[in-house]
Amino acid sequence: MHNSLCAQFLTEKIKKIKIAVIGDVMLDRYFYGEVKRISPEAPVPVNRVRRITSVLGGAANVAANLAHLECQVFVGGVTGDDNNRKRLEKMFDDIGVNYTGLVKTQERSTITKLRIVGAMQQMLRLDFEEIGDLEPVETMQLNSWLADLLDEGLDGIILSDYAKGVCSDDFCQKVIKTANAYNVPILVDPKGANWEKYRGCTFITPNLKEMCEAAGKKIANEDLAVQTAATSAREQYDIKNVVVTRSEKGMSLIGKETIIHEPATAIEVFDVSGAGDTVAATLLAAVAGKLPLLEAVDLANKAAGIVVSKVGTYPVHREELLKEILSVDRKLGSGYRPLSRTEAVSLAKIWRAAGEKVVFTNGCFDLLHVGHVTYLEKAAQLGKHLIVGINTDASVRKLKGCNRPLVHENDRARVLAALGCVDAVVLFPEETPAELIGEIKPDILVKGGDYKPEEVAGRESVGEVKIIEFEEGYSTTNLVEHIAQLAKEGKL
Repeated sequence: MHNSLCAQFLTEKIKKIKIAVIGDVMLDRYFYGEVKRISPEAPVPVNRVRRITSVLGGAANVAANLAHLECQVFVGGVTGDDNNRKRLEKMFDDIGVNYTGLVKTQERSTITKLRIVGAMQQMLRLDFEEIGDLEPVETMQLNSWLADLLDEGLDGIILSDYAKGVCSDDFCQKVIKTANAYNVPILVDPKGANWEKYRGCTFITPNLKEMCEAAGKKIANEDLAVQTAATSAREQYDIKNVVVTRSEKGMSLIGKETIIHEPATAIEVFDVSGAGDTVAATLLAAVAGKLPLLEAVDLANKAAGIVVSKVGTYPVHREELLKEILSVDRKLGSGYRPLSRTEAVSLAKIWRAAGEKVVFTNGCFDLLHVGHVTYLEKAAQLGKHLIVGINTDASVRKLKGCNRPLVHENDRARVLAALGCVDAVVLFPEETPAELIGEIKPDILVKGGDYKPEEVAGRESVGEVKIIEFEEGYSTTNLVEHIAQLAKEGKL
């Protein structure tokens, strides 16, 4: 497995990838409240609404995943001319998705799923939708929009079918044949047992239940059984690759010459909502970026592992995926580079948005010793994620003199990143990390020694400052002096 290829793709290539998402665009709305009494009008609970949120759903969630991976995304489909359309537009604008292909019509309402939640339990779901195939004028508009994108240069197409009407038999075949004529990979996230309308696509990504429906029988969640069913479907519908997502068993890709069974990566599974959308988005982005299939499947599998560890529909972010790839690289003993300042800031923002507490500390960490490790372990226990800022070599020389550091900045970063308690490492050239802390905005800032909280650089940018005492008897200076004395005595 060449994780370096995946890291290079995520850092250098993915922002140039252009992908169109076509399908059933939806808006998921959540009304959260508290329930304390039964209505006097009818035997139903009264939900006092406290909070309302909106999330991109259906094909829109696929687009959101691609946008957070930082691809260039174009979405096509049909919505109503209503307030929920306006909400979609605002959300697409916020994440940089081009929605010029989103046809507006008076004949439909924007597909919306409204969920009433009380005491952390879903009480009711209301669906607003008019299911039906595209009108001829809508089909013409979408075909024209897609043709223009292909002429300008498109790297991939995703058909996201939720059986609401956009992905009709004729329309799917038109899109697939057009993509093949332009030699652009096209991935289908299917719905229903009839895959005839998906004939000729590059990838199809059913979950195990959908694979069973297409096969017309129950399939055991075992490699050979899945492979047999997928091979039959691939040959029957002239599909190049069938990719089956298999929950706790990971995912399998069955192609004419390539068969991959990739085990699941998530340690804890909280919510599988939207995981299929994440797989579709990440897999096609990787293929469009010319990653080999083995690496593309591995990347999609890791992305799904991140998403299912979150609560609710959650699009994977490029920085999270990059961190996961670098983490695997470190476990395998291969090369490591510190994150850029932009990547570290973005990663911290993602973690905070997910409600996960971010801890920051900093230092030179020259000649890493047990005192450093104990200190970092204590810091990590204060939150969910620990980011460590490291002084560059030039910065260390300003602080400690021209003979320091003894270890190069990238080597110091590499050693620190290998620690299980450290989530990210970032270099900073200033004498203090105050500017970096102001950008990262951690929840907790940790400093070692006998500082007082009001003396710590960067304290104005954080919610809380914690002081951790250093382990007595351990210091880099003592190590250096001990080595120098041994050398002087001729004992080295």
